[in-house]
Amino acid sequence: QVQLVESGGGLVQAGDSLRLSCTASDRTFSSYTMGWFRQAPGKEREFVSHISQSAAYIYYADSVKGRFTISRDNAKNTVYLQMNSLKPEDTAVYYCAAKMGYGSSTNPGTYNYWGQGTQVTVSS
Repeated sequence: QVQLVESGGGLVQAGDSLRLSCTASDRTFSSYTMGWFRQAPGKEREFVSHISQSAAYIYYADSVKGRFTISRDNAKNTVYLQMNSLKPEDTAVYYCAAKMGYGSSTNPGTYNYWGQGTQVTVSS
């Protein structure tokens, strides 16, 4: 069982930046595709970004492309989400997730483990 712990959320103003971190308890972290998802009140959980095991493949949702950057440090069992030029519509609970095996996916149902989420609130 992999435990994922997110941190770094908070309340910021539009245009500001935040960096989210997600640390895994499992020493096999490097074998997982890692993803970030978000869920705003009253909305379904949506894909934000994912990164392959070696970081060779990275994908972003159109809504965050050019503003968010995903990265990972396998030595630290940690995946990051650098969020720049934040907008009020980025307000949501952000979740990291781990997917066993190879192959990227934007479908949250294909991810095996989830963190508890961290709140990001962007004021206008």
